[in-house]
This record gives sequence, C-alpha cells and structure tokens, in this order.
Amino acid sequence: MTDAATSQSNETVELAPNYAIPLVLVLVGLPFVFVNLWVGAAIALFGTFLLFQAVSLRLRFTPTDLDIYRGETRIRRFPYQEWQNWEIFWSPVPILFYFREVKSIHFLPIIFDPKMLRTCLEQRYPKP
Repeated sequence: MTDAATSQSNETVELAPNYAIPLVLVLVGLPFVFVNLWVGAAIALFGTFLLFQAVSLRLRFTPTDLDIYRGETRIRRFPYQEWQNWEIFWSPVPILFYFREVKSIHFLPIIFDPKMLRTCLEQRYPKP
C-alpha cells in the first residue's frame, strides 16, 4: 500500500448519497400503474422507500469498522476483522453491495457513491 492509501485508510470517510436507483424505480413504477396498479404501486413504493433511505442513512468507513448512521446516531457497526468477503454486483451499473461476516450475510442497495464505496472497500478490506 502506498503512503497516500495508508493515510486514507486511517481516516473516516462518509459516502455521499446516490439517488439513481431509487429515482429510476419510482420513474419506472409510475407508468406500470396504468398497466397493473399493484405492480406499479409496489415498484414506485419500493423506490420511494430507497429514496428515503438514501436521504437518511450514511455509511462511514472508519479505520476499523463500517458504521451505518441515521442522522448523528450510529445504528450498526460492522468491524472489518469479522468480514470474510465483499462484492459489488453488476459492474456496469452497480446495484447491490454484498458483504459476509463470520456470522451473517448483508445485502445493501447502492444508495451511496459506488466509486467511493469500491475505493473504501479496497483500502480497508482488500480482496485476497
């Protein structure tokens, strides 16, 4: 690791929100309302839910943990020492972030900056 990468991995980084997936789901769901009310409403509602999550949640990469915050309140902590693997699915348009800990598996929709997410993951928990 270079000196610059080492110093970056010792800092806390908060990812900026990314509204692309939630907005696409809302926009795709609206026309479906005219084809099938329940399907269109479900898609648009899910997009609205993800939009709320993108506005209210923040991922913070610390030197030792991935923390999830709602406002200023930390709601979850994931220590890197318990991680086994991670993956960002579908490289052309990242839509899902997966990571596995010793005791559990987590899937998160990409509602944050996907490039910075990958950078932070590679710095803090490089793949073998």
